[in-house]
Amino acid sequence: MLDFRLKVFHTVARRLNFTRAARELYISQPAVTKHIKALEEEYGTRLFDRNGTKIQLTYAGELFLQHTERLFEIHRKLEMSLHALSGKHTGKLRIGASTTIASYILPRVLPAFLKKYPDMEIELRSGNTEQVEQLLQDKAVDLGITEGFSKLPAFRYTSFLRDEIVLTAGAGHPLTKEETINPEVLKTLPLLLREPGSGTLEVVEHALRGIRINPADLRVSMQLSSSESIREYLLHSDSFAFLSVYTILHELRNGSLSIIDVNGLEIERYFYFMQLQGQADPLSGLFMDFALHHNYRL
Repeated sequence: MLDFRLKVFHTVARRLNFTRAARELYISQPAVTKHIKALEEEYGTRLFDRNGTKIQLTYAGELFLQHTERLFEIHRKLEMSLHALSGKHTGKLRIGASTTIASYILPRVLPAFLKKYPDMEIELRSGNTEQVEQLLQDKAVDLGITEGFSKLPAFRYTSFLRDEIVLTAGAGHPLTKEETINPEVLKTLPLLLREPGSGTLEVVEHALRGIRINPADLRVSMQLSSSESIREYLLHSDSFAFLSVYTILHELRNGSLSIIDVNGLEIERYFYFMQLQGQADPLSGLFMDFALHHNYRL
């Protein structure tokens, strides 16, 4: 077992707040202070600068944090390797997923995965594609799952799941009765789009350029940070949006949203597993194999 003081230090360093760290660790704030003071006395240096209620890492604290994170990573991999030798599947898998995947794809597979591997623990963090990439680079997660066309050399990509992005609106809108619409009509529609940095936005803009529609010519009503907020907005407005079909399966089935076909426009993409080049762990591989064989349309 790693020294508990290292866990206390790591939690304080991430939160930069003794009270929040105490709450997260289920110990008292004086206990947190005691552990940090003991580390500072042991190594003869201050790890945090304190200015009233605000704290920040000293240079020594930054170095200590870097080495602590390496120790945690080594310890985690050691545990996984030893459990794998004994045929057990146990440990924590940290997943970073873009918003669409975290909200609509993973809730379909994680319960089944944990039912099969009850000794596993999953930590899920979500954000847009750029944020997930950063989490992976910072080694804050073990496995990333994103969408988009950009491929960075720092990562290894594995195709996960085929997706389709469709133009959708409330089922009562007159345009939903049309068999198809001309691409030029897109320039007149009040559109909801995802925020900059979103993989969905990147894919949509790429596809629109393919049919000679400049994204800058669109009539954008608002940019929102999640597909869920866009979907809810659509249900209470006359707006339109490009959304993953997985995000609106329920609304398509109950008839509250409809798909509008655009001549010449087909937006297909894949969700991808992302791992740092040269790094792999058995828990990520176990989850990837399970997820690739799950039925997501049920």
